[in-house]
Amino acid sequence: MLPSLSISIDRYWNALLDTLMMVGVSGGLALVAGVPLAILLIVTAPGGFLASPRINRVLGSLINGFRATPFIVLLVALIPFTRIVAGTTIGVWAAIVPLAISATPFFARIVEVSLREVDPGLIEAAQAMGCEKWDIVRHVYLPEALPGIVGGFTITLVALISSSAMAGAVGAGGLGDLAIRYGYQRFDTQVMLIVIAVLILLVSVVQAAGDGYVRWLRSR
Repeated sequence: MLPSLSISIDRYWNALLDTLMMVGVSGGLALVAGVPLAILLIVTAPGGFLASPRINRVLGSLINGFRATPFIVLLVALIPFTRIVAGTTIGVWAAIVPLAISATPFFARIVEVSLREVDPGLIEAAQAMGCEKWDIVRHVYLPEALPGIVGGFTITLVALISSSAMAGAVGAGGLGDLAIRYGYQRFDTQVMLIVIAVLILLVSVVQAAGDGYVRWLRSR
């Protein structure tokens, strides 16, 4: 399919770069914040080596609250906070703030599930050998759960691609903004179809790369 004559190739390319920026930065922030959150949920849970039911319940409730909030509602609700952090409420960097906040609890829960699936026998063996508590996290929990963490991060990136397109409805830029402004509002079906095709291709590439890395990790 040839690009719509009403839009230049450069505009599609810039929209793609904006989407990649939003997904990449917010995904990186979710990775950095989500793994520690998941570890904290595991170690403060009943039976964890830093068991604290109160902290676990409060943290779990906060995470569930953010996960239960639809992204478009969260996007609007965080406008004052976004203005403080990014200095603006429109554009790529303004979208990164709610995208990262939305993705972090989602990813944290996935990592938590992966950590829970680590064989308890390995934990007990590490404790019997005198390993320190945080050494167990670094050398047992994380390596054993790594394939699941990578798989969860792939799912998170795919979800971020969808959310970044949704953020285009409020002027965030990227492919979603292109589809709404030049496709929907101008009744240009070809623009809509091209954007959909690019998003499908982007999701397919991310999913294939993530699945391939998971297979490689499990084969080691």
